[in-house]
Amino acid sequence: MSGLNFDKRVHNFCAGPATMPKAVLEKAQNELLNWKNGGSSVMEISHRSADFTQIAQKSEQDLRKLMNIPDNYKVLFLQGGASLQFSTIPMNLLHGTADYLDTGIWSKKAISEAQRYEQAGLGKINVVASAKDSNYTSVPDISSWQLSENADYFHYCPNETIQGLAMFDVPNVTAPIVADMSSCILSTPIDVSKFGLIYAGAQKNIGPAGLTLVIVREDLLGNANLICPNTQNYKNQADNDSMLNTPATFAWYLSGLVFEWLLEQGGVEAIYQQNLEKARRLYDFIDNSDFYHNPVAKNNRSIMNVPFTLADSNLDKLFLEQSAQVGLLNLKGHKSVGGMRASIYNAIDLAAIDDLIGFMQHFENKRV
Repeated sequence: MSGLNFDKRVHNFCAGPATMPKAVLEKAQNELLNWKNGGSSVMEISHRSADFTQIAQKSEQDLRKLMNIPDNYKVLFLQGGASLQFSTIPMNLLHGTADYLDTGIWSKKAISEAQRYEQAGLGKINVVASAKDSNYTSVPDISSWQLSENADYFHYCPNETIQGLAMFDVPNVTAPIVADMSSCILSTPIDVSKFGLIYAGAQKNIGPAGLTLVIVREDLLGNANLICPNTQNYKNQADNDSMLNTPATFAWYLSGLVFEWLLEQGGVEAIYQQNLEKARRLYDFIDNSDFYHNPVAKNNRSIMNVPFTLADSNLDKLFLEQSAQVGLLNLKGHKSVGGMRASIYNAIDLAAIDDLIGFMQHFENKRV
């Protein structure tokens, strides 16, 4: 295996902040000091200016086109990360009971935050089912879910970044569906009209950390709890075009460039086909090896986050050291589960997957 070549970019398999398209970074680099020949950086212009308003409007238009977002949905570009939405969602939507599905660490974090409102007497949080019994390797069958009658909303995470557990079918429930799509938004075509609210941290498939997307159906606006701060009230943000307070302007701008790049690639359907092929190649290699193992049930395997273990965990450190030496970075699994994880978001190309597989094969051959 050759050494790391610093004349080219490495393959960054980080779960987030994740790699971004090279073409996007190059365009931002070219525009950094003198955006639109205005003599200043896009980071230095007012979010109230006509120029930034154009950035904001175009990015929303491009996102609506990419996801075919219906007109009766508001698109919000907010701050705070998806974790802030764990508390923001109940403040806006919880009035009686909310249903939550536990499929992994991020689901558990959302549940824990929502339970604060239950403890304060502001509603009830019902965990309909948990994947804990399978050690988060498969999703409980919907026939076992204990759904509430007339729930204010149903919350789930279609793609658990850490365990690599995914759900590809939208749950057939009557309550408005709230989905944490931080790790899978824009990677797979979805029918937005099936959801009441979608939220996603930007730092995986959208742009840099610091920005969070919220796509919310209009009929769910305007009923926030009295304790809800103004900046976390979705209606207030919608009424002010996500500029109730100063937004993350540079992250917003870069996200807009990513949306343009995705459209140039052929849109979400085209990138989805590439994502399927990337995941297929990597999973096929792992499944055909006695040296590597993926624990997730095949029908619940994420196409964005691929965890795997080595037959001998004592080799983990050496695997990480040698992979980094050849430009394959951030393959260490989350500390809560150990092992390895390759996050293969939209900006990771097929060549990166082939290089990873080549290294994995080389590493295995040296020890078998």
